[in-house]
Amino acid sequence: MKPATKHGLARVLSKLGICSRTQAASMIVAGRVCVNDREQRNPEFPTDATRDRLSIDGVVVAAAQRVYIALNKPRGLIVSAADERGRDTIYSLLEHAKLPWLAPVGRLDKASEGLLLLSNDPEWAAGITDPASSLHKTYHVQVNAIPDATALNTLLTGIDEAGEHLAAVSATLLRSGEKNAWLEIVLDEGRNRHIRRLLNASGYEVLRLVRIAIGSVVLGELAKGNFRALTDSEVQALRKRH
Repeated sequence: MKPATKHGLARVLSKLGICSRTQAASMIVAGRVCVNDREQRNPEFPTDATRDRLSIDGVVVAAAQRVYIALNKPRGLIVSAADERGRDTIYSLLEHAKLPWLAPVGRLDKASEGLLLLSNDPEWAAGITDPASSLHKTYHVQVNAIPDATALNTLLTGIDEAGEHLAAVSATLLRSGEKNAWLEIVLDEGRNRHIRRLLNASGYEVLRLVRIAIGSVVLGELAKGNFRALTDSEVQALRKRH
């Protein structure tokens, strides 16, 4: 008989889509979680999700129904369940939606806007954020000048900063005014503040940064601050990249 696959209890609760691993660890340490009707206070207690009976506060738990949503993140919100400085987070947009626990798939910084995916399916999310997936993410970026062809080519060649090579897959001038321009920039990886660092190194200030697509999932006409469920085909299109 094949031996049971066991993982740490906090990890198992997270993979079931019930809560984050950090939240699970807090509940376990507080004595709220039982495995086979025995209280466990060790977040790393070896657990088999397919065989062990798990309960929280006396209520038996099982894998949550998987939920996948697209949110149009407004500028000024933190992509976090809580902020130590008390700033507003994206979860303020979901608090009355009667959704299960959801985690952001990747990040957008406070000053950035646009498409953000959330789900309680950790394996699906991991496939999207895995650098090896090379999943294209498309942004519309307003800068404080009008880049010429040489400047745009520099974004493709990239820069080396703090031990990282930062580059874009493509960079196109969408439209321009007298003093600023909108660019479409595509990345196949998502390093911290990737576009801002790349443009700043080239002498440009980012005025607005809006993510409009992740793979084949597009922001479209989704209103700012609103969310929608992903279609089955959208979920599967991203899952194929695992």
